[in-house]
Amino acid sequence: MIETPSLVDQYCHGVLRTELGLGTFEAHLSRTEGPPAPGTTLFDTQTGFAVRRWCPPLLGLEPHCTPARYLARRRELGVLESGRRLLRGSGITTYLVDTGLPGDLTEPGELASAGAAGAHEIVRLELLAEQVADTSGTVESFLANLAESVHAAAANAVAFTSVAGVRHGLALAPEPPGPGEVRGAVGRWLAGRGVGGELSDPVLLRHLLWSAVASGLPLQLHAGLGAPGLRIDRTDPVLLTDFVRATAGLGTDLILLHGYPYHRHAAHLAGVFPHVYVDCGAALARTGARAATVLAEILELAPFGKILFSSGAQGLPELHVVGARLFREALGRVLGTWVAEGAWSLADAQRVAGMLASGNARRVYGLD
Repeated sequence: MIETPSLVDQYCHGVLRTELGLGTFEAHLSRTEGPPAPGTTLFDTQTGFAVRRWCPPLLGLEPHCTPARYLARRRELGVLESGRRLLRGSGITTYLVDTGLPGDLTEPGELASAGAAGAHEIVRLELLAEQVADTSGTVESFLANLAESVHAAAANAVAFTSVAGVRHGLALAPEPPGPGEVRGAVGRWLAGRGVGGELSDPVLLRHLLWSAVASGLPLQLHAGLGAPGLRIDRTDPVLLTDFVRATAGLGTDLILLHGYPYHRHAAHLAGVFPHVYVDCGAALARTGARAATVLAEILELAPFGKILFSSGAQGLPELHVVGARLFREALGRVLGTWVAEGAWSLADAQRVAGMLASGNARRVYGLD
């Protein structure tokens, strides 16, 4: 039996504070641009089936109960109590929380309280720049305020994260942009945006990445599947190879988030470059009953000290549960098979399980 007594969720978001009906629950369950196929629901996915397997027992129901029965029980308990039971039943003891999403989501402290766990903030670079732009009237004030904001964030957060792949694509020029290039891009962006306007300019995205690298904090980079409508051919982590080479030896670790369906590419980069790590979280939540296969593919290529667990959960506490339970199940199945076949000793399997579950994240992020 492979045990993972505690989990550090190295990338997630807060949970919704509001009660959800069937339609709104499904909308958060699966990221899609439209409704499900006629006669089906978004519970008819690997993630949906995993929710029905792992979450009902935490609310006092039988596994695999119908969505209607599950959501009725959820409403009966209320959003706060159901969230508390789900989060505390996940086995996650520390959350690293990206606070850069809009919506009525809990802050890290609230998530920690509900889950009886620790929590730390991850700062999203693009949102930080957008907030600075909302209060900066000139190019000079923006650049000065941005530098100050990055410095202040680095003093309190455990990592920076970037959605440059989502906003533009990962095929960015690898070198830092020059001062004149940055000033010109800032001027064009400020002149053309309204309050809250998103940052997608490739020059400014590169400037943010290199500002984060200079801070020395770990830098998380989103790759693979993401928001609905995303061109995933632009988010293959191999597109980051030149940037990875350019940042080698500078003291900043890069963590490739999500990765699926390019998880082998991300694992390869983690195997080649000492400062690159690979996330194995959201890929497992998406693949459900096939999670063990995906995890085994990551373990084919990435050194075991370079792989980190996350749930990638957003909005629903159920996704924290699913991420954690599928990780435990997949890890136990893969490593347990290798022990049974005599390829690994049980002691080595247990040691590696602890590394993936929490040890690697504690080392990379400097957690107590």
